[in-house]
Amino acid sequence: MNIVIVEDEKAAARMLSRKLEKMGYTVQETLASVAESVTWFESNPHPDLIFLDIQLADGLSFEIFDQVVIKSAVIFTTAYDEYALKAFKLNSVDYLLKPIDGDDLEHAIAKFKERNVPQAVPLDIISELMRRQTVKTYKERFTIKVGNTLKIIKVQDFEFVFSENKASYVQTNEQRAYVMDQSLEQLEQELDPSEFYRINRKYIIQRSAIKEINLYSNSRLKVVLHQFTPDDLIVSREKVTDFKQWL
Repeated sequence: MNIVIVEDEKAAARMLSRKLEKMGYTVQETLASVAESVTWFESNPHPDLIFLDIQLADGLSFEIFDQVVIKSAVIFTTAYDEYALKAFKLNSVDYLLKPIDGDDLEHAIAKFKERNVPQAVPLDIISELMRRQTVKTYKERFTIKVGNTLKIIKVQDFEFVFSENKASYVQTNEQRAYVMDQSLEQLEQELDPSEFYRINRKYIIQRSAIKEINLYSNSRLKVVLHQFTPDDLIVSREKVTDFKQWL
């Protein structure tokens, strides 16, 4: 039996993988995000069984099903309360609450073997249920060290955040740049995605800071901001469609 684990917490993924391999099962692949999972399932034979974490670094795992027809059975792994997940029992093989207990893991696999067919996942019901329970709050201000003082900057004063030489910075609408303690990946999670968008590997921009958008070479877009516009403020080609929808 081939198994794929979709889990963004490396320690949890390793622990689950070790438990499965000790039970004699083959872990075909471990995936850590919605984007990575979509790419993998589009290019590889689907496994017999998927252990699927609900909340991944780049979104809810239900988004995978929006983009790929999954042919595997699914066992959900989650930290959410049992009573909020009753719908899962009716349509998926099982769900496991973290930290995953060995006996529960064996029981879930036994249920899969008894059914021996992929189960339909009720994405409309489950996705809405989980979105209600995963309402996330985003930071409204950051405390930044400037010399021997701490400066509080509201996110509404951000023009964009960017990475350079392995460090992260925020450019404010006062045309000042400050070093941030967080990585760009962490900032992407902490900033409201309805107001901030990561246009490429280097930049996350604020919606209200956009002055205009121009067509650029190779089907890309160049963003012009009100206060300050770096030369490489380019929306990568693979993100153009999503960026337009975000706008």
